[in-house]
Amino acid sequence: MADISCPGKKLSRTTMVVYRERDSDSGFQRGETLEEEKQQNEFDLVQESVSLIEYVARLGDFRSTQRHECYSLVRRMKILLPFFDEIRLFGACIPPHAVAALSKLKKVVCLAKKLLKTCSDGSKIFLALETEAMMVKFNAVYENLCQVLDEMPYDEIDVSVEVREQVELMVTQLRRGKRRKHTQDMELAVDLMVISSKTNERTADIAIIERLAKKLGLQTVEDLKKETIAIRILAKERGQTSECVVQVIEILDNFKRILGMEVTNIFEEPVKPKMLEKSASLVIPHEFLCPITLEVMRDPVIIASGQTFERESIQKWFDCNNRTCPKTRETLAHLSLAPNHALKNLITQWSEKNNYKHPTTEDLASPQGPCVKEEEISSLVEELSSPELEVQLRAVKDIRMLSKEQPESRVLFANCRAIPALVKLLPHQNPKIQEHAVTSLLNLSIDDTNKKLIAQQKAIPVIINVLRNGSMESRENSAAALFSLSMLDENKVTIALSEGIPALVDLLKTGTVRGKKDAVTALFNLCLNQANKARAIDAGIVPPLQLLVKDKRMGMVDEALSMFLLLATHPQGRYEIGKLSFIGMLVDVIRDGTPKNKECAASVLLELSLNNSSHILAALQFGIYEHLVEVSQTGTNRAQRKAHAILQLMRTSDQLP
Repeated sequence: MADISCPGKKLSRTTMVVYRERDSDSGFQRGETLEEEKQQNEFDLVQESVSLIEYVARLGDFRSTQRHECYSLVRRMKILLPFFDEIRLFGACIPPHAVAALSKLKKVVCLAKKLLKTCSDGSKIFLALETEAMMVKFNAVYENLCQVLDEMPYDEIDVSVEVREQVELMVTQLRRGKRRKHTQDMELAVDLMVISSKTNERTADIAIIERLAKKLGLQTVEDLKKETIAIRILAKERGQTSECVVQVIEILDNFKRILGMEVTNIFEEPVKPKMLEKSASLVIPHEFLCPITLEVMRDPVIIASGQTFERESIQKWFDCNNRTCPKTRETLAHLSLAPNHALKNLITQWSEKNNYKHPTTEDLASPQGPCVKEEEISSLVEELSSPELEVQLRAVKDIRMLSKEQPESRVLFANCRAIPALVKLLPHQNPKIQEHAVTSLLNLSIDDTNKKLIAQQKAIPVIINVLRNGSMESRENSAAALFSLSMLDENKVTIALSEGIPALVDLLKTGTVRGKKDAVTALFNLCLNQANKARAIDAGIVPPLQLLVKDKRMGMVDEALSMFLLLATHPQGRYEIGKLSFIGMLVDVIRDGTPKNKECAASVLLELSLNNSSHILAALQFGIYEHLVEVSQTGTNRAQRKAHAILQLMRTSDQLP
């Protein structure tokens, strides 16, 4: 016989009285209709919550930009499993308000699952661009989880003291995690900024794109195909013409270019070969396609990495002196080609069954253009030492062009000892030879191995000398070369110790617009090293940056403010840039700047104000409040978040009028 003394109902796997929940100031209210109770009786809250947690525990491929937070959240959610198990197996009678609390907890678990799934399946590029917005979502989950667990009636649910203490400890950790300030990956941020804002194509940009692709795990054709699918899903949610989708696609196209892939409209269906028009539903098995040409293979062969390619396309890859697998990017132990007879037979059978005929074109797309031969490379390197000026000039100019247009030649030039020969030409009296030499080293430095080789040849001090004393174009390309070389942490230190930072600051003061952009980009990269921030400030970086913010005709407001944001993370930087005149300048930008300008200026003001509340008062004196309110309503997503944060800081600091 049922226990009629219990006001609630014992929780079980099969049945449970659940009351309708309604968001209101008074919390959850009891439903009034039997139909709603019947609908709720169809599922078990506890079992569903456990299933959700077990589901997220199986997710593992979290995007690098949110990986730490994802694993931390999953780890804490798993702490709830013993809590649910005790309720399910040993729970006493559950009163209605406790059932409502468990229902609310399940909703928070659902919210966490949705967030974690986005970080597992979403566009890697989009999640990198939206790092701060994603942190806001994680903090919202933390806050909701803390609130519902604080309100949980543990005594009435009858869980053990040990389990309750574990849950309460988790809540304490969540609160501490929410208060902890998120440290932005500044290197990732500057790479995204540079490739998003560059108006002039520069060879140095390729190095940034390659580094960004490596950071995001988008280095193979297969990676980019998966990313394309994720972007299509994103576009359905936000619209194909939305600002964020357009920006994500532009970055994706850059990644495609460095892999030699054709850049097409990702929203258009792939063009079907004419011979497939009669069978529109025909689906070509993925394993039948060559990873390079994306065409059905005629003569599949296996290379040392175990991957299969069309013989002609992989042979062209090897003929261009590539020694890596185009799909996995690993260095190959040998270049032998083994016929894949099994796959060829499967393709033949499938083609006959589906009446498929190969395209008539004989030239499969190569990932690169025409290749330069090793003999030509060696000959050019030898001519660098020629006693005839014209021969030297022609050779160094050819090396500059080849190393820019044919990425595969960079390794070959290094193998033929072009780097030491080019370094010897850097002090040359002929300005054109000097310009071509430093630009050739810039092009060669895009390869990470070459970065080390160039530094080992003691080239950095000589490049800095060209930066100080060369022609304007030589100075610009020297700055770009230092930026490329500074991608290695050890080179950041070498450049700084060789007095490269004062030379770059001088170019920032006196260079052309292009030179200033190269200088500020290189300085940003160097200042990712904490000690270099102080060196840049000592070298006088603040005044020329302020001029860039004031002179909007230069088109470098965003770059200058991004540099200020980086300097604001250093005590000496906050002291130098946190003066009254600079705060007034930030207020002017937030009032009159472009949406992106306002976003950057709000970011700098927030960083300064978090460390010194007097900056808030100064900004209020310049009339910042109404402009922040406007930005919080109409600015970019990131600008709105920054404006809200500053307004909240004003309230907590009692600085609002």
